Amino acid sequence: MAVVFGTPITAAAQEQARRTDSIEVSLLTCAPGNELYSLYGHTALRYHDLRTGEDWTFNYGVFSFKKPFFALRFVFGLTDYELGVMPFNAFREEYRREGRAVTEQVLNLSADEKRRLYDALADNYRPENRTYRYNFFYDNCTTRARDMVERCVAGTIEYAPNDSLEATTYRQMIHAMAGNHRWATFGNDLCLGAKADKHADSRQQQFLPEYLMRDFDRATIATTEGRRPLVKETRVAVDTVLPEAKSPFPLTPRQCATILLLVSLAVAAAELRQKKAYRAFDALLLTCTGVAGIIVTALLFSEHPTTSTNLQVLLLNPLPLFFMPSVMKGRTTYWRLAAALSVLFLAGAIFQDYAEGMEIVALCLLSRCMVHLALAHKQHPNRHKQG
Repeated sequence: MAVVFGTPITAAAQEQARRTDSIEVSLLTCAPGNELYSLYGHTALRYHDLRTGEDWTFNYGVFSFKKPFFALRFVFGLTDYELGVMPFNAFREEYRREGRAVTEQVLNLSADEKRRLYDALADNYRPENRTYRYNFFYDNCTTRARDMVERCVAGTIEYAPNDSLEATTYRQMIHAMAGNHRWATFGNDLCLGAKADKHADSRQQQFLPEYLMRDFDRATIATTEGRRPLVKETRVAVDTVLPEAKSPFPLTPRQCATILLLVSLAVAAAELRQKKAYRAFDALLLTCTGVAGIIVTALLFSEHPTTSTNLQVLLLNPLPLFFMPSVMKGRTTYWRLAAALSVLFLAGAIFQDYAEGMEIVALCLLSRCMVHLALAHKQHPNRHKQG
């Protein structure tokens, strides 16, 4: 006997589901929210017995911030999600309170297919089976729901080709979903590497709820007996419009990077005029880039497959922290190395789309390199200091 949040699903109820075709199984597609974890929407499955009133939502997106080292585990791709089950009315009310619309696609499944799907979900909900290793692009709440439906149909789900679909990458898709959340997009792009810029085919695009809903709408189930549409009916379960969120910070990443560059150029002009380096400015810049570099470098070893080839590590890495004492003593070894890395970083833009404004940050760092090398040459024209 399966248990759903303390409520037993009796053997009699399961047997009744097998004997009748009074059941609807639906794909629920939830609109994006304003929280970082909800920017890309959500997917769940609904099991509704019209005769008994049994009405459950199966949700593969359950996680807890309270688990030890949640943020650290997320960075390294070690986040575990699990299948949760709750009454549909509670699920619907939660999304209504959040102002997020929910679209319901009633699936055109046979009685046997519905039974198999229900049994598979109930088995998946067992404590020993419900947890899985989450991956945003390849194994998430949306792909899990899709895969479960595909396994339980008697034939094969065939997705209609979309010739009008433009070639798109993982990065472009999440940019489109994030909308005006510029800083969330910046954070994602800072973590993602060159693999996020590869073309995603139609099936790979189904990691996003809206794309799966689109493909389900045009899909068919092919069996030995013929072909039938996958979706029987589409309804609006929650009809609401989420108010457009205002950015928590008034400036965009590009504007911040531009301000940093202008400040850097102003400092450089003053330094060249006074023939004196401003060490405090260097300390602040190196600390910021070094701390950010620890995160970017750590992600190279993450289980997230799209973070392992991040060329932004050329610009953001822990080296400034190691070279800080040498820089404070006026030595130029770090600045020579940073200049070379900055040039390589700018050249790498051919292979990877960087986070917004990062090329400007590279120019800022490059300007610091040029100033320090110029000052060193003026002070010691016949001698190059070594760090």
